[in-house]
Order: sequence, then structure tokens, then C-alpha cells
Amino acid sequence: MIDWPILTTVTFLPLIGVLLILFIRDDGEVARRNVRNVAFLITAFTFLTSLWIWANFDNADPGFQFVEKHDWLDSGISYHMGVDGISMLFVILTTFLMPLCILASWESVQKRLKEYMIAFLILETLMIGVFCALDIVLFYVFFEAGLIPMFIIIGVWGGNRRVYASFKFFLYTLLGSVLMLLAIMAMYWESGTTNIRELLAYEFPLEMQTWLWLAFFASFAVKMPMWPVHTWLPDAHVEAPTAGSVILAGILLKLGGYGFIRFSLPMFPVASADFAPLVFTLSIVAIIYTSLVALVQDDMKKLIAYSSVAHMGYVTMGIFAMNAQGIQGGIFQMLSHGLVSSALFLCVGVVYDRMHTREISAYGGLVNNMPKYAVVFMIFTMANVGLPGTSGFVGEFLTLIGVFQVNTWVAVFATIGVILSAAYALWLYRRVVFGSLDKESLKALLDMSTREKVVIYPLAALTLFFGIYPAPVLDATAGSVDALINNITVSLQAAQSVAIAN
Repeated sequence: MIDWPILTTVTFLPLIGVLLILFIRDDGEVARRNVRNVAFLITAFTFLTSLWIWANFDNADPGFQFVEKHDWLDSGISYHMGVDGISMLFVILTTFLMPLCILASWESVQKRLKEYMIAFLILETLMIGVFCALDIVLFYVFFEAGLIPMFIIIGVWGGNRRVYASFKFFLYTLLGSVLMLLAIMAMYWESGTTNIRELLAYEFPLEMQTWLWLAFFASFAVKMPMWPVHTWLPDAHVEAPTAGSVILAGILLKLGGYGFIRFSLPMFPVASADFAPLVFTLSIVAIIYTSLVALVQDDMKKLIAYSSVAHMGYVTMGIFAMNAQGIQGGIFQMLSHGLVSSALFLCVGVVYDRMHTREISAYGGLVNNMPKYAVVFMIFTMANVGLPGTSGFVGEFLTLIGVFQVNTWVAVFATIGVILSAAYALWLYRRVVFGSLDKESLKALLDMSTREKVVIYPLAALTLFFGIYPAPVLDATAGSVDALINNITVSLQAAQSVAIAN
């Protein structure tokens, strides 16, 4: 197994499922069951295979591991894959969430089932490829191609305004990425390579760093999404099917934060330091403004969507603190948010499948006839608030410590978001779960089915486990984060020496 291309295997395993589904010709109930079974078994096997990567990962090695490289073109562009402690965890998160998405769609998706499962399997391959790519052109191909299946998922299986939401999502994210493509071309002309490992060691001129940083920022800020380019997210979440919202919140939002860590900080460290105050300002606005907007929402999905924007503000704030606690906190917050926000959207999906409405006012008193649902919903609500003992606390606490070391006032303003998150999260929970069960339409609702428990219980268990024992995540990322900070420190000291000499 040492010489086996494990990253290629994990990346492209879902495409085997696509081929198998294409061979299922019939359109009857047996065929539909076979389509669901193939999609679930392939994604589950992909997850189990990806666990081999974590089991054999060397935490003491800060570099890239399981490296595969095959030259494609004379220009130097190559098929180059590898993971470090940061990207490896995002691969695991992706493969973990995908079988849960398939199970969540088991009964709710009836039309064009084959195409739906194919779209999700292709999307899984593209998302894993983003985190494994060590060639910047290969990264860009995976990064952009992932827009297509999500565009289709929202546009075909979404709600009443699905076409508007899907085009808004596509155009926003594509526009920012065009600037990143121009920056990639400029980097190739400057350095003569598309190899990410070589680009990490290359010192770009200070003037060039500014423009390259802004170009990459345009793409990653939209993907996060940061204020004020966040407006596509609530529409996309509201119109997307439940599983689409899970992947959108759990994985696709993390591509921006991963891009900042993989490209912006190590390749353009001086520009990152110069623009850190801008990022802090935008992050604070996002945390406070979108939390206030969440308070006045009457749609459960839209409230959670605005909550996601606020929580991503902690991520960008922590990353650009450019110290160990801040970056570690940003990474942990992304992974925690991948679990918690996905679970919250799944919880909304549970009641939506029964009532076919997401209006908060349509619910109330569910604790009386759905006690198990009330308990898991409470766990994820507390994690969203950042209660100690849940994974949400660890990420927020580390980012606040990291930022406090850099700018006290930024940390003070960021804590306002903690208070506001408690306000809107508890307000939602009280309206939906507590109170008397006086609406006739709610009295016949049954508690979670076995399938729904299989989907949601693992997320609840991991949310509590990593809240109590975050060491597996922090140990895996520590070496890569330390290497990143050392690289940034050396680059900033060199730039300061040049400035003094001039």
C-alpha cells in the first residue's frame, strides 16, 4: 500500500459510482433503489478509504505526504497531488459528509434521481481534488469545475426561485475566479513553474505581491463568503435542496479559507500583513452585521445561512492574525462549522420533509412529540453559539486569543458576535422547539426515523467529541501551521531588512 496512489484513488472513486449509475437503464422503483444504493456504498467506501490517509499520516512531518506526480505538458503543468496536515482534514470532512448527504436525500428527492446522484458524486471528486492538488493549474481546474454540479443541483432540484439563486451563485463565484486565473498566469510568467511547492519557496517582488494578493482575495472572499460579497449565499441556501445546503455550508465555503492558508499567506506574506487591517475590518462587519440580519429572519434556512457568514468572519480574522492560535483556530472553526452548520441544515430538512415549510412561525412545541429531535437540535444550537464542551467553542476561543495578541479592539468587537449568535440561535430554538403544541398540523408529526438518526447522530457525537478532546485535529495541523508561520516570519523580516536598507 505504500506505493499505491491513495490520493488519486480517493479523489476519483466517486466517478466509478457515476459509471455504475449510468449502466442502470430501467426507471422503475428497483432501479431507483439501486441508484441510491450505489451512490451510498461508493461514498461510504470512499470515506473508509480516506481514513487510511489519516491513519498513516505522520503528524511530525510538516511537509506534503502521499505525493504523486505525473508530467502532462512540456510547459511544466503536471498532475501533482499531495496533502499536508491542513488539507488532509478537509479531505476527510468531504468524504465524511457525502454519504450523509446521500442518506439525507433518500426519500426527499424523487425526480431525476440518477442525475442528482451523479451530480453529487462528480462534485465530491472535484472538492477532494481541490484539497489534494499541488499544481496551481490543477487546483484551479478543480476549484472552478466544482461550480458546475452545484449550479445544476440548485437550479434543477431547488425551490421556487432556484434559477435566480443558481445563476447568482455561479456569476458571483465565477467573476472573482477570473481575476485569480490572471494572477496564476502572472505567477507562471514570473516564476516559470506551476508547482505549488516551488511557488511556496519563491519570493515574489513586493509590488507584485500586492496585485496577486488582491486577485486571489477577490476569488476567496466570494467563496467564503466575506461581507459585502456574501449576498449570493442566503439565496443559494434557501433554494438548494437539503443535501445541497449541507455541501455548500460544510465544504464549499471552506475553499476560500483553505485558499487563504494555502496561497495568500505563504506566497504573498508581505501583502497579507499589509492588508490584514482590511480583512479584520471586513470580518468584524460580517460578524456583527450578519448576526443582526439573522435576528430578523423568518426562514430557518436563511437564518442559518447568515449565521454561516458570521462564523466565517471568525475564520478570516483568525487566519490573518498570522500566529499559531489564530490560524489553528481558523482551521478548527472551519472544520467545526462543517459539522455544525451541516447538521443544522439537516435538522431543518427533517421538519421540512414533514411540513414542507421553513417558516419559523409554522412551528412550536416540537419537544412534546419529537424529543429526540429536540435534543440533537439543542446540541447543534449550543455548538453554533460556541458553548464550552462543543467544537464551536474551541475554534472561536482560539481565533479570539490569536487576534487579541495582534489587535485588542478587533477581539473586543468580535466577542459581540458571540453574544448575538446566542440571541438568534436561542430565539430560533425557542420558537421551533419550546412552547405548547397547539398547531393541529404539528400534532401528528413523528420523531426522527432510523435513517435520520443514522445521518444526524454521528454529527452530534463528533461535535461533542472534538469539543471535549480537540487534540486529534490540533496535532494533525500543528506541524504545517508552524512551518507556515516560520515562512511568514522569515519573509516579513527579509522585507523589513530591505526597507531599512533602502
